[in-house]
Amino acid sequence: MSSISSNLLFAAFILYLIATFFYAATIRDKKKSDSRRIGNIAISITILGLMTQIGYFITRWIASQHAPVSNLFEFTTFFGMMLVFAFVIMYFIYRLNILGLFAMPVALLIIAFASMFPTDISPLVPSLQSYWLYIHVTTAATGQAILSVSFAAGLIFLISQVDQSRKSKQTFWLEFVMFMICATLGFIIVSSTFSAIGYKETFNAPVEGQMTEINYEIPAIAGPSQSEQVTKAGMTPWFEAPSWMRGKDAAKKLNTVLWSICAGLIIYGLARLILRKRVAAAIQPLLKKVNPELVDEVSYRAVAIGFPVFTLGALIFAMIWAQQAWDRFWGWDPKEVWALITFFFYAAYLHLRLSRGWQGTKSAWLAVGGFAIIMFNLIAVNLIIAGLHSYA
Repeated sequence: MSSISSNLLFAAFILYLIATFFYAATIRDKKKSDSRRIGNIAISITILGLMTQIGYFITRWIASQHAPVSNLFEFTTFFGMMLVFAFVIMYFIYRLNILGLFAMPVALLIIAFASMFPTDISPLVPSLQSYWLYIHVTTAATGQAILSVSFAAGLIFLISQVDQSRKSKQTFWLEFVMFMICATLGFIIVSSTFSAIGYKETFNAPVEGQMTEINYEIPAIAGPSQSEQVTKAGMTPWFEAPSWMRGKDAAKKLNTVLWSICAGLIIYGLARLILRKRVAAAIQPLLKKVNPELVDEVSYRAVAIGFPVFTLGALIFAMIWAQQAWDRFWGWDPKEVWALITFFFYAAYLHLRLSRGWQGTKSAWLAVGGFAIIMFNLIAVNLIIAGLHSYA
């Protein structure tokens, strides 16, 4: 059953990729009827991919005997699935093909990111053996997925509306967003490549006063502090991580960040070399048919729907479960703190939009900033900052 679920997830990924190309085809200068026909094909393939991924979710649930949202692989694939679901709902409300060209790659990157983590099915740890696992995690992920659609719409608005004829703070930050997308893609490519070839480096290093074996799955740019390299066949580290970076995996996490930045710089540099201009400036002419008011409306509606769903799942349901599991509603765990930061950010978004008239460009930048917080919560808080949620 687990092999069936893996094949279904891979098939869904391919279908999403094919759908993305069809959404891209709708932005070319065509008759309105041709664009509508291509858009219908694209959304049909998207729905087929979504149904396939739901099949993955069901078969993995059967194989594991619990809702497959208990570790980072399962949570992230569910997050990607709900992002596609949220996009499909917004598509049928607004019939905006261009939204698919930006939302689907985000879902593809998230699902590809999930493949970096162990896919083995394992029993639930005691702290997760509760029906609140299904309620809290699935609702929180759904809320984040809907909010991510706001990011896609906000990015469309910014690329289409920011003046690219001259350098400015807006063009700089827009290019930074492009670079971060390239860095995420770089992380996925690097991790997948070395995972496929079974790369492994081993170091012995002092951790809390004891010599500990530390395994790297990516060549070591930054080795553990005061370490001895055991596997001589691996790459010799360029330098050691700072001694203040404590913890068994601290240096390895720094190494992963460095690889992601380097790979992102290469991908972004190649894009600039090929395009001979800023990436956003090269994309802008393709979005000349975009209706900025409609895109702005989509971005706002996604937040208006996603914010209460996220609040319900990530805060209210989470606090109820925390009371049952740990006899306290709130404990300032890093995951709890960043869920609260996300709540306050999107609450401020809605306040500024509705009370202060922050529409258009200001609203779009807030949507992009909110997605950055969601990604920080998904990546950094889960992988770098230790806490009660580290079992993810």
